[in-house]
Amino acid sequence: MILYYHCYVDLESNSYCDKLRRTVMYSLIFLVFLLVQTKAELFTSSAHLQTALYAERDIADLLKSYIQREEDRLSRIKQLAEDYEEHSKLALQNLDKYLGNPINAFLLIKRFTLDWDRDVIPVLVNNSWDSMYKEIEQVRSDLPSHEDLKGAASALMRLQDTYQLDTSKVAQGDLRGIVSPVLSAEECFELGRLSYNQGDYYHTMLWMEQAWDKQEKAGGEGSKDFLEDLEDAKVEILDYLAFSYYKLGDVAQALELTKELLTLDPNHERALNNKKYFEAMLRDEPRKTRSAEEKPGYQLNRDEYRNSEEFLTYEALCRGETTMPLKNAHLLTCRYVTNNHPLLLIQPIKEETVHLDPWIVVYYNVMSDEEISTIKHLATPRLNRATVQNSKTGALETANYRISKSAWLRGEEHPVVERLNQRMEAITGLDLNTAEELQIANYGLGGHYEPHFDYARGRRLSAFELANGNRVATFLTYMSDVEAGGATVFPYLGLKLFPRKGNAAFWYNLYKSGEGIFNTRHAACPVLVGSKWVANKWIHERGQEFRRPCSLSEYE
Repeated sequence: MILYYHCYVDLESNSYCDKLRRTVMYSLIFLVFLLVQTKAELFTSSAHLQTALYAERDIADLLKSYIQREEDRLSRIKQLAEDYEEHSKLALQNLDKYLGNPINAFLLIKRFTLDWDRDVIPVLVNNSWDSMYKEIEQVRSDLPSHEDLKGAASALMRLQDTYQLDTSKVAQGDLRGIVSPVLSAEECFELGRLSYNQGDYYHTMLWMEQAWDKQEKAGGEGSKDFLEDLEDAKVEILDYLAFSYYKLGDVAQALELTKELLTLDPNHERALNNKKYFEAMLRDEPRKTRSAEEKPGYQLNRDEYRNSEEFLTYEALCRGETTMPLKNAHLLTCRYVTNNHPLLLIQPIKEETVHLDPWIVVYYNVMSDEEISTIKHLATPRLNRATVQNSKTGALETANYRISKSAWLRGEEHPVVERLNQRMEAITGLDLNTAEELQIANYGLGGHYEPHFDYARGRRLSAFELANGNRVATFLTYMSDVEAGGATVFPYLGLKLFPRKGNAAFWYNLYKSGEGIFNTRHAACPVLVGSKWVANKWIHERGQEFRRPCSLSEYE
């Protein structure tokens, strides 16, 4: 994109100068033509010649005005090019670290959606620049959309709720001790506005309060590209804030903010109407009035499931909290495993038992850095939004409770994939001929997968039984370290596993009888900072008849 800018920012370049000279010449001819048509035979009168001098002065003013506008526009484009170059140069120094920060990711998306519409399009949409604008629009097709912006904002709210992030600290660039960009008043305002548009008045209130504080403290300074008039900015913020407090049930605060808005804009029609409405509500329902000492607690409006014990436990585990003591922790062991398999005899695998019932283990150094790089390289071009199976219809569909992208790799596609399959078979002792292809998943900004089972239940079970049976086991390999967040948690066990590059978690989803093990219900916590890559291998029942035979006990 910068290449396009460089063709035009140099005011001394031949292409630009030639174009400007032609424009000036055509403008001059056109204006003189108009002048001649209006005042013919000027040479016959000195008085008329005076008119020509005034006209000449006007022509000069018009041309200078045109040139100034073009220079201002070019100066702005030059500044945009420099800003983009500086920003991309800094970010590309450590791409994973930069995009792993959710604030950086949000601001990048905002840069090419809201900021693009406001800052770039006005200076590019010009008849003389149509060709360049079209070229840039072609490049822009690969850039984030407004839907991406909404998704990024939702992800930030999810991170804020899951990890109980203080809004003011996030705005100041503090993500649980990890340094992030400081958000301006305008950026806080946009987060509030995006929340408002999704009917989320709780987060609207939080972020509009931050926008107000920053606008007040800065006195309008530092809030670049926000509303030019400080009073207009305050009115805009107060308008959103008042309505949000009303929707949160605090009519008294809504009225106070509306009154403050009217001191700035006494003719604000909506505020005038709202003031009457709020006053009437407080008269009719005195319980909505509160004393100055009262500080109501505002709560996020969640659905029933997100207020359930399971979901609250899931969030607590994601934050690293201990929700219950591990049973028989003194019996947990570490050991070297060979399974008498030729692949492991020379180099046994390190196995750590992290839970006894159900049995869950972590294997160390399952994949090398080189193998991980190869797998990522193969999967990246194929990544698509991950899907889930609809519990009613059985159809695969995207869902807000699973935010990631995934790709599938077959063993015959590359020796590294086949070698990994053989290694997993050696480690687990299970037959992988009926296993699913290797699924590679990448969790980006706020990427997560809420509590779920890996095995199919109810109506969904028939789809698996038709061919290779249910998912008997899960082999989950972490292909990246995650700076913050992204743990795998088991809410009913109080167990949390944090990603470590090259390590893998393994557990059985089914008892030997084929019944599902409920306590294997697990979740992928939202990625707070970093990028999470995993490789999933789901092993099916068929082929395990002699490797994991049925027992006399239903729950073994």
